[in-house]
Amino acid sequence: MSFWKPKPRQGSPRDRGRGRVLRFPPLRQSSGAPKGKLSTLLHVGPGIVTGASDLDPSAVITCTVIGAAYHYSLLWVVIFCVPFLLALFSVTGRIGMETKKGVLDLVRANYGQHWAVALTVTMIVINMSVIIADMMAVSDAFSIVLQLPRSYFVAPIAFTVWYVLIFRDYRKITKALVIFSLPLYIFIASAVITAPPLRQLVHEIVFPHLGNKAGAMQGIVALFGSFLTPYIVLWQTSSRSDPEHEPHMADSYAATIVAAVLGISIIIAAGSVLHFAGPTDMTTRQAAEALRPVVGNLGSILFAIGIIGSGLVALPVLVASMCYDWAQSMGWKYGLSEKPWEASSFYFLISASMFAAAFGNFIHINPIKALYWSMILAGMLTVPIFLFILIISNDRRIMHTTNTKWQNFWVGGATGGCAAATVIYLWMEVVKR
Repeated sequence: MSFWKPKPRQGSPRDRGRGRVLRFPPLRQSSGAPKGKLSTLLHVGPGIVTGASDLDPSAVITCTVIGAAYHYSLLWVVIFCVPFLLALFSVTGRIGMETKKGVLDLVRANYGQHWAVALTVTMIVINMSVIIADMMAVSDAFSIVLQLPRSYFVAPIAFTVWYVLIFRDYRKITKALVIFSLPLYIFIASAVITAPPLRQLVHEIVFPHLGNKAGAMQGIVALFGSFLTPYIVLWQTSSRSDPEHEPHMADSYAATIVAAVLGISIIIAAGSVLHFAGPTDMTTRQAAEALRPVVGNLGSILFAIGIIGSGLVALPVLVASMCYDWAQSMGWKYGLSEKPWEASSFYFLISASMFAAAFGNFIHINPIKALYWSMILAGMLTVPIFLFILIISNDRRIMHTTNTKWQNFWVGGATGGCAAATVIYLWMEVVKR
């Protein structure tokens, strides 16, 4: 196989730090470095973080809602997302490693600023809705733990995320990401304890019973939004733009397996314990009952701690990713390693985003409904992002290598699946009215 080397582009020193939302610490090389399986395990840390972070509060609640309303009938969607995720993670990771830039930076430089701005507006709509919904979830979780009104915690959460992004080295927080994701794994134990016989579960997956077809299509779109949400895909690109991060396919496999296992476990646990006629006819406390078979009365507290942990992991990434997208599309100087006075527009955007998210949290709406609808919106708006990922990853002007036929097949499948589910859902909504 021959590789085409792109013509080097001239750039200013400020471009060197672009496209990096997050950098993973490099693995130190030595003559006694571990080899074989141990070496592989040391490489999968970022992938595990990526997979666990894909299950942020919005995704956790969406899986809970799907399980409670449709039981096991939509598990097949999660299974279909496995090859989609694997292909997307491997492709976007390769883009980041080969170009050392983010997706929006590449779109602006190679296809025009108007396309970059259009994609950025799409990402802002998606990310802001998810940020507001995740803040609702985290504040609601604090309310459960501390027995105080949810509104008391909105400002402290917003300030904490803002402070971490503005004044702290966000790269150091990556070391704690796996620890923060641990409460989510309680759902695996709950699923094992409450799952129906394997034969029944397989029958539900292969021959799903969809009573409310319009509602089920809505759930399919929401699950696509949960697992294929663009911010985690663009984060994957930016995190792999660090030249010191050694490429390893184990990252992609680990991220995919973690996200899929957690999602399936949440749906099974919720489907076995919770029973609601409507997808959003529940509160956060009721959603926590899915953990009761494992931890009894502690279920609500542990569920709340898990939501707090996953939310505080996801929120800085969501905010930073959105602000990187806008800065890339506008050609601004940006980067969390930049001093605030050297990238004032970028840091002002972070501050404005947190203020807007905090303001949005005072809208009177059920947090479960806000979380679920944010994932539906994400599922409906992912298509243009995936299309440009397909185009960039096959453009030899940009990439040293291009996709394999299977990567094109599965990334194309993710794009087509999201598009088809969205069109069918909207058509059913129109016919219903």
